[in-house]
Amino acid sequence: MKTVTIEECAEYLLKADNILILMHKSPDGDAIGCGYALAYALRSAGKKAMPVCTDAIPAKYAYITDGLEEQTFEPAYIVTVDLADTQLFGDKLIPYKDKVNLCIDHHGSNTGYAQYGIVDATAGACTQVIKKVINAMNIAIDKNIANAIFTGIVTDTGCFKYSNASAESYVMAAEMIGYGAESFMINRLMFDTKSRQRLELERMALDSMKFCYDGQIAMIFITREMMEQSGAEDSDTEGIAGMPRQIEGVKIGITLKEKEDGVFKISMRSSGNIDVSAVCAKFGGGGHKAAAGCSVKGTPEEAEKAVLTVAGAAL
Repeated sequence: MKTVTIEECAEYLLKADNILILMHKSPDGDAIGCGYALAYALRSAGKKAMPVCTDAIPAKYAYITDGLEEQTFEPAYIVTVDLADTQLFGDKLIPYKDKVNLCIDHHGSNTGYAQYGIVDATAGACTQVIKKVINAMNIAIDKNIANAIFTGIVTDTGCFKYSNASAESYVMAAEMIGYGAESFMINRLMFDTKSRQRLELERMALDSMKFCYDGQIAMIFITREMMEQSGAEDSDTEGIAGMPRQIEGVKIGITLKEKEDGVFKISMRSSGNIDVSAVCAKFGGGGHKAAAGCSVKGTPEEAEKAVLTVAGAAL
């Protein structure tokens, strides 16, 4: 992948049309914020642009998605946002894995799969990079774009609690409020609102918690049986990965989520002193120093042993 500047990204996008914007599977607030902010901006410039994802967008993000009408066209230019690896495309988007023209990302573990790309690992959220691209295109930021960018920043920084929240994160979030971002509604929806199914799933996950390496590692499980018993959906699991790290003395928090095909999706969180991205890279994954993920195939016991061995060595 040839590294390009913000200005070059803007130039490529302004020259293109019929732009398909790919978001990673199991989309979070930053991926959704990136995809929709960029689509809103490009449409205001007279382009055809549509964000797409293998998985459905959770209903709680309707305040971002409802303002963008569906567009159908033959894609002529493929852009990925907040998407570090083609493994995260999912079944629906995998046909585009060798056709990506431009990648806009903030994961240092990005595999360089695109023709051109910009990866700013210093950005707390990828929407911070998207905002700079929109500015470089000289496109005015309206309320829809502001809501999308604000959402990406607050969700990826944990409402500014995580170590990736920089001065730029705060400044850009404040700027989005100035453009009309509904900060109170967004923060309440993202951080202070939970379904009963989510609360039941949290209870089960906490009951499954194990402490290892003298309490320096805390591990929880989310099994398919738990999902069925609680009635929770995939969108209800967002944020649960941060729970083990909240415990005093824990340096690495690990969540193992069982998928349908016998694969466990691993989410790791650290206080920032331990690079969990390097740990997850051992299993073909990646992410950020304090938040990363990977997948491990096998029984629950095999997945637990494999992950603990590598995470324990990182201590």
